[in-house]
Amino acid sequence: MKERKFWGWGYQDQVLSNEEDAAIESLIAAHFSLDEVPTLPIPLAEDIDLPTPRVKIPQTLEKVLSEDHLERLNHTYGKSFPDLARAMLKEFPHPPDLVAFPDDQEDIVNILDWANQNNIAVIPYGGGSSVCGGVETYVGDDYSGVISLDLRNLDQVLEIDTTSRAARIQAGIFGPALEDELKKSDLTLRHFPQSFEHSTLGGWIATRSGGHFATLYTHIDDFVESTTMVTPTGVVESRRLPGSGAGPSPDRMVIGSEGILGVITEAWMRLQNRPIFRSSCSVEFDNYQKALNATRLISQSGLYPANCRLLDANEAFLNSAGDGSKHLLILSFESADHELGT
Repeated sequence: MKERKFWGWGYQDQVLSNEEDAAIESLIAAHFSLDEVPTLPIPLAEDIDLPTPRVKIPQTLEKVLSEDHLERLNHTYGKSFPDLARAMLKEFPHPPDLVAFPDDQEDIVNILDWANQNNIAVIPYGGGSSVCGGVETYVGDDYSGVISLDLRNLDQVLEIDTTSRAARIQAGIFGPALEDELKKSDLTLRHFPQSFEHSTLGGWIATRSGGHFATLYTHIDDFVESTTMVTPTGVVESRRLPGSGAGPSPDRMVIGSEGILGVITEAWMRLQNRPIFRSSCSVEFDNYQKALNATRLISQSGLYPANCRLLDANEAFLNSAGDGSKHLLILSFESADHELGT
């Protein structure tokens, strides 16, 4: 796996050129009427001291637990602005004592059993893209230690049911790898959150994520058929059914649980045929209220565009999609079986 930045989004080899840095500094200075934009150097892992781990790796788990310095840095924070600010300032007072890399569900059961017996907190970790503190490893003084449990090795599409358009998928697979695998069967999950490249299926389910292509199938809920979750007291697995009215759905407990109840290990997911016909356009508005009204009318029309996203003038400007004078509505339509009219 490529080495991820512990101080920002993406991978260590993905950095801006000097020209790109200068262009962004000029943009920020102009937008906020600044004479200059102070900058910080990229922090180096070897320049950051971390507290000594409070717990020792047991011999039975030495193949799946790590004290690696860089991994502890990578698993301390998510990717919110406060997270990145603290990382850039080299502030890592509460890193995980250990990082776990289970190879299968049995490893996760063993890790949770050992942690439960020794009063060690366990924080499930998918891609680390959380922006609401979901993977932060500061848990207070009630625990003897904390483990960040990384699911990167549970990254396979285990089974595809092409007749029902569904697949059994492990929770640690990242968005691009998942779509690449489904493409072999001309299928797609069709779920694209903003963190798509750096987030996992398990993370999407645990956070009840929403995707950009989302006027019909908005949240990950719409795609989940069944889930498997390891808890401190056992494995919870829901049944894969086309529909059920037999009481509360157990999947509703899992979706959006934020890792509180256990570790999601796999799920059966509903799929769609991969679209081959596409049409898109952008519409500019001088008046934001009119832009909002147009967006509402489209969403209520039953047309179900693949994408319907409104950028206000400032957001459009900051994303190089305009000069800051117009509000921008982005529309796109897709189909797997028929051409689209213009």
